[in-house]
Amino acid sequence: MALTPDDVVTKQFQHVRFKEGFDPDEVDDFLDEIVVEWRKALAENEELKAKLAAYESGESAPQAAAPQPAPVEEPAPAPAPATAALGAGEAGGAAASAGIIELAQRLHDEHVAEGVAERDRLISEAKAQAASIVSEAETRGREEVAKLDRERATLENRITELRQFERDYRSQLRGYIEGKLRDLETTGTSSGSTPVSAVGL
Repeated sequence: MALTPDDVVTKQFQHVRFKEGFDPDEVDDFLDEIVVEWRKALAENEELKAKLAAYESGESAPQAAAPQPAPVEEPAPAPAPATAALGAGEAGGAAASAGIIELAQRLHDEHVAEGVAERDRLISEAKAQAASIVSEAETRGREEVAKLDRERATLENRITELRQFERDYRSQLRGYIEGKLRDLETTGTSSGSTPVSAVGL
């Protein structure tokens, strides 16, 4: 694929779900393509430089001059436009390479900034959630302790009431039994002092 600066400018990355930013794999693949094309451009520049140096040194001049017997001074002006064209090509290639590098660096910086922002957001959300969970747990703990205290107080009051009831019941039972015993003694004494003839026998 022949990569152009327009391709770099118009490249659209897909947004990923559940988080902000672009798909890191897609960005890495595109940056790999940029690197490949950049290396090709550098290799072409080196090849053109080598050809220009060979042409200027005269290695290609005898082949071009062999068919027509012209003076050596006449072909001399021809290298100037070629040199200018090659120089312009090198400048254009260097500018394109610099633009690609700048774009790649900008994309990298943007993704790093997005990653840092996402990390900070997740950390702050996690801290807020942890604080909420701790606060809720503490509130529930206090409520449970208060509930248990109320239940304990209720049970202690009930125990006190039952003990009082037991004391009252024992006291009443003792009084009732003692009263019955006194009645028995009184009845026994009265029946023992009455003559048999008085009873009607």
